[in-house]
Amino acid sequence: MTTTLNAPEVRDLLDRLFAEAGRDDERSPGRPDPSLTAAARSDLLAGIYMPISERGGDLLYSLVRAVRPTTVVEFGTSYGISTLFLAAAIRDNGSGHVVSTELSATKVAAARANLAAARLADVATVLPGDALTTLAGVEGPVQLVLLDGWKELCLPVLRLLEDRLAPGALVVADDSTFDSMGDYLAYVREPGNGYVSVDFPVEDGMEISCWTGR
Repeated sequence: MTTTLNAPEVRDLLDRLFAEAGRDDERSPGRPDPSLTAAARSDLLAGIYMPISERGGDLLYSLVRAVRPTTVVEFGTSYGISTLFLAAAIRDNGSGHVVSTELSATKVAAARANLAAARLADVATVLPGDALTTLAGVEGPVQLVLLDGWKELCLPVLRLLEDRLAPGALVVADDSTFDSMGDYLAYVREPGNGYVSVDFPVEDGMEISCWTGR
């Protein structure tokens, strides 16, 4: 059986996007000043893809197929590579929707165009702006969350969504090996906070946490 993930309009697009992402180091203006706001950093890095790994994308696709969520929330769309994996799984499940959010207007436009090119725009919405504002209005229950935006905001975004997480919801945080993920990891690995959490060894790490409630 052919999956949406392997349909030519999706697979060829992903191949092109990953190839472009492979040139991030050539385009990079260097590490942005950490004192800059998240919005300023997003504007500075508007031409940088910063994608999940391809293996990480396959993992996301598999998790969405298994969980069969009605609502997936993504923090940090960038050029929409991870969104394509999530949306392809939603399409193959036959129901559900991805709600993603991105600060950079350049990336919002690119991600929307990529979803349209993949014929997945009807199952994914990209919200422009600050995630702490855009995701405040997302209706629950939320069954799967991907956190792949600015690392210092992963924990605040999770806390924002927490009262809308369905029992057993999965929360996937990319780049778990980064030092800037320390506060987030300490939170989800503390059993008293309501999660069972495990590190998954894809490129730069993914922390997969199951919400058990308090």
